Amino acid sequence: MKEIDIDKRIYDLYDEYCHGFLSRRDFLGRASAITVAGVSGLVMAQALLPRYAEAQTISFTDARIKANYVEYPSPGGTSGKMRGYLVRPTAEGPFPAVLVIHENRGLNPYIEDVARRFAAEGFLALAPDGLYPVGGYPGNDDDGRELQKSLNQTQLKTDMLNSAKFLGSHPLSSGKLGSIGFCWGGGTTNYLAVEMGAELAAAIPFYGAAPASEEVARIQAPLLIQSAEDDPRINAMWPEFETALKANGKSYVRYLYPGTRHGFHNNSTPRYDEAAAQLAWQRSVEFFREKLV
Repeated sequence: MKEIDIDKRIYDLYDEYCHGFLSRRDFLGRASAITVAGVSGLVMAQALLPRYAEAQTISFTDARIKANYVEYPSPGGTSGKMRGYLVRPTAEGPFPAVLVIHENRGLNPYIEDVARRFAAEGFLALAPDGLYPVGGYPGNDDDGRELQKSLNQTQLKTDMLNSAKFLGSHPLSSGKLGSIGFCWGGGTTNYLAVEMGAELAAAIPFYGAAPASEEVARIQAPLLIQSAEDDPRINAMWPEFETALKANGKSYVRYLYPGTRHGFHNNSTPRYDEAAAQLAWQRSVEFFREKLV
């Protein structure tokens, strides 16, 4: 189903569902009460659910990369241990390193694909699974969302911080570390920028929650902020965030992509905007090459 066929009210309900404010049952139930030009809102709602197999862009067998899962210590995290999807180029290293942080549902196939995309571009990429200490990504986003919501959020962020440090000190890493994250991962990328100071060389939050204004002074990494036009919850944070960035003399650039919705980079659902996603990806790769290589 094409994006133009889906009513904005369904997208708004989907946004509430994705962020845990509606259960799957309530999302589909409320959508079913809407009919547009003879098309049931339930049909539109079901079209928005992820289709990961169709969204893969880089195969795990791609000759340019090597991928495997790695385990590493995570003191102070959920369980003291973490697991991540580590993808390297087949060329001889070391490589600039990029941490790829998932949304609010664990390490799903879309995020693994993003890690492979970075490896294909010449980066050492690690996509940590915040759900690993409780069994890992469960194979579907509904259960993943509930699992992630149930975790101690401070410990979960500590797991991401430890993942960043593990990647930065990896033998295949050049020592230059960047972080990119989507939705929850975007907010966590901002968190890492605050917590890591000069240890983080670049940060790219995609539609992520802003840090508290009083924490912005601790950021040292240049920021590339990727924002959707139709994203009221996140965009409401921007004026205060920008004021704090300017007041503290921080290096940043923000792109607002016209006509896009929260999640526009995720090509597993119809919220995906191909033109905007490709442009945002090009800018992300160029930014990391400039700051990390």
